[in-house]
Amino acid sequence: MGFKPRIAESPSVRLIDLKSKPYFIVASVEVGNTTTKCILTATNLEDGKTRLVNKIVTMTRDVRPPEEGEEVFGRTLNGVELTRQSVAEMVRDTLLRAVKQSNLDIKEDIHFVVRSTGVVAGFDTPDEVGEFIKALADGCLMAGVPPNRMTPPMGMSNVPERFRKHTKLEQVVFDGAVASVTPPTGATGVEIVANEMEGELATAGIKEGAKWVDIDFRNPCISIDFGTTLDGRVISPDLPYAKTIGNFCGYAGAIPDAIIKGTGLVDSKKGTALDVADKTSLGMLSLKLKSKAIKEYAERIHKYILIERVPKGRKRYGSVPVNSEAADAIGVVLIGCDVGNNGTDMDKLSEIGAEIYEKHNLKTLFAVIDIVMARVVQRLVKVAQEEGLVFEDTAIGITGRAGITGAKPRLILQYLDDLGINRKIEENVVFVDDGLARGAAVMARCMNSMGTTFNPLGGHRGGKCILGQRIKLQKRKDRN
Repeated sequence: MGFKPRIAESPSVRLIDLKSKPYFIVASVEVGNTTTKCILTATNLEDGKTRLVNKIVTMTRDVRPPEEGEEVFGRTLNGVELTRQSVAEMVRDTLLRAVKQSNLDIKEDIHFVVRSTGVVAGFDTPDEVGEFIKALADGCLMAGVPPNRMTPPMGMSNVPERFRKHTKLEQVVFDGAVASVTPPTGATGVEIVANEMEGELATAGIKEGAKWVDIDFRNPCISIDFGTTLDGRVISPDLPYAKTIGNFCGYAGAIPDAIIKGTGLVDSKKGTALDVADKTSLGMLSLKLKSKAIKEYAERIHKYILIERVPKGRKRYGSVPVNSEAADAIGVVLIGCDVGNNGTDMDKLSEIGAEIYEKHNLKTLFAVIDIVMARVVQRLVKVAQEEGLVFEDTAIGITGRAGITGAKPRLILQYLDDLGINRKIEENVVFVDDGLARGAAVMARCMNSMGTTFNPLGGHRGGKCILGQRIKLQKRKDRN
């Protein structure tokens, strides 16, 4: 098709380099609907690039069941019950395993820990996510993480001595902006959409990942994270801090999961597309012979997928708790992806999946899924475009399992090009692995004021570092 996607993947780093060079090591702890991860990354503060140390991935459905006396405070999208104690234990075990495998010491070598969750479908209101975050903190503390490794330093004395020359803490303090973007409202943004923190991390992570493929993914930009649920942000071009002017929410990876469940190859309740992910795709000849059928199946599936600006009055969209009135009040456009009404038509997707598998094969089914998810990206961006949120120089970043695997990146470029949003689509779209973990590394650096002025993540695309503007802004606020 002529499009060559730019896919960012981090190289690994040797233990000897971790010990001898100024690597800032961050643990990202993520409990999602499908997977629970602990990803250790290391950022070389001399070049500002983040490398992978280790990654441990487990299935969230394997969490131990609630014990007597424990209160179930949330459920995954597939109904797995979670308690504060069971989540904490899972986090502790995953974190300790990741650190041990890396031959590191959790108290000496892990400089910061960032925790996040995509398990939002089982909550009634956006702010209940705060309780889940506390459970993640419990697990980190149980693993031996010092409390001050999870909060911004109060002063230079709280920064490890070997990193003090790399911090701008005496010039600027952390004021809530991550990679020069302010959250929609309050400290976390969860007041308007439950998974806003994931959107914040994904945006920051894509900004860092884009450095590896020479795409300037600064503001304005659109980030889309295709985990089991959908999250992401639409960012304005303002300086020195851009605003979050849009948020994505609803279903993402849950869509291919529902399609796969129809095959009978996975558990009808807890099964996911990951369980049968086919590493090989259809050959070009087979793809050509079946292309008409593949497109027709994709169209049938899309008839059940609703993508729109979240209507006023909705408390939940695509199973994600939202507050559409609060979003309207502060000028944030919520863009949602649903299947029926909060998933009521998921069984229809399973029926179509069953038909494809029965009449064709698993490879054809994954080819249909690739087109379906590429079209989801196109429709999400089109709504943002219609709402006036896409600018001439807007960059677009995709992360998450349901957006960067198989033929999806190539197809996404084709569909985005059809929208006519940019003359050189390949130079303005990036696909990034482990967006949340990369974002955790960026957030940790922001909290510790460890930016690299010669290789900035903040500011406007093509522009210079905004450190000077930030210093002036904070001095002005101090005077007021």
